[in-house]
Amino acid sequence: MKLLVTGGAGFIGSAVVRLAMSRGHEVVNLDALTYAACLENVADVSDSPNYAFEKADIRDRAALDRVFETHKPDVVMHLAAESHVDRSIDGPGDFIETNITGTYNMLEAARSYWVQNGKPESFRFHHISTDEVYGSLPNDPEVMFTEETPYDPRSPYSASKASSDHLVRAWNETYGLPVVLTNCSNNYGPYHFPEKLIPVIILNALAGKELPIYGDGSNIRDWLYVEDHADALLLVMEKGELGRSYNIGGENERTNLELVQTLCGILDGLRPKAEGVYADQITFVTDRPGHDARYAIDPTRIRTELGWRPSVTVEEGLKQTVQWYLENEDWWRPLQERHGVGTRLGVKA
Repeated sequence: MKLLVTGGAGFIGSAVVRLAMSRGHEVVNLDALTYAACLENVADVSDSPNYAFEKADIRDRAALDRVFETHKPDVVMHLAAESHVDRSIDGPGDFIETNITGTYNMLEAARSYWVQNGKPESFRFHHISTDEVYGSLPNDPEVMFTEETPYDPRSPYSASKASSDHLVRAWNETYGLPVVLTNCSNNYGPYHFPEKLIPVIILNALAGKELPIYGDGSNIRDWLYVEDHADALLLVMEKGELGRSYNIGGENERTNLELVQTLCGILDGLRPKAEGVYADQITFVTDRPGHDARYAIDPTRIRTELGWRPSVTVEEGLKQTVQWYLENEDWWRPLQERHGVGTRLGVKA
C-alpha cells in the first residue's frame, strides 16, 4: 500500500513514516520543512526505494495536485499542522492558514484525485487530530473524553484543529469522500521537538537550568508514547470504519508536576548530578492564558472495535525517552538554535 503522509518530517509524522516502512508500505513524505520539521527524523529510511520525499506546503493547492498525480497514493494520512499552543497564542494566523486552509486544500486535492480515478473503494483520507478540540475536563476520574463529547476548543490551536475536523466530516457527508478521524492525547518520545514540555524538562535539567512548570503544576494530561500512537494510526488506517472517529489515549494521566518529578527521578538514576537532585531545579512560572485543566481520553471504542491498547506505561516510555535524549545530542543540539526554541512563548493574551 502506498501512503501519502503529510507532516512526515515532524514528530508524530516521522514515527508513522518509520513504522509504516518497517511494515512494508511505500511512503510519500510531504512536508514544508517549517521550523519544527527535521529530515533527520526519517534518515534511517530515506534511502529506501519505497520512500519518496516531497517538499511542499499544504497551503499550495497546485503543489498538492502535482504530488497526487505523480505518486498516486492509496491512502492519505494527514498529520501536517501547526501544533504548539504557546505559538498559537502569539501568532494565530499561521494556525488558521495551515490547519484550516491547508486541510481544505488537502481535502479538495484528495477528492479531485479520488474522483478522477473512479472513486476506488480502497482509498481513504485519515485525518489525525487532538483531544484538545474537546476543551477542558474537571478533575474527576469518571469524566473522560469520548467520541461523542461536544467540541469546546479554548485556544487558537485547538480551535483551528476543531475546524479541520469539521471540514473532514463535511467532505465525507457532502461529497462521500472516504475518511476516518483520530483524536489523540499528548504524545511524547524520541524526536520530540525541543520546545514541548518533556524535552524542555530533560534538556533544561541537563543544562542546569530552571525546570519551568506553569501555574501550580496541577494541570492533568494523558500521555501517549509516540510509537504506540503510530501503531494505532496505522491500525485505524487499515481497519477503521469509514466515516468514524477514534480517540487514542495512553491511559496514563499525570499532573504536570508529577510528570516533571518522574523525569527528574529518571535523570537522577541515569545521569546523577554532582550535588543535589534535578528536582531542585523545579520552578513554578506564570500560567499560560486559557490553560485547560485536564485532558483524559476514554479509549473504549478503539479497544473494543480494533483491539488496540498502548504497549508501554508512562514510566517505561519516559525512561526510554530520557535515554534517547542522552544518546542523541547530535540531533537535539542544532534544533535549540531555531526560532523561538528556549524562549517563553504565549505569555501575552
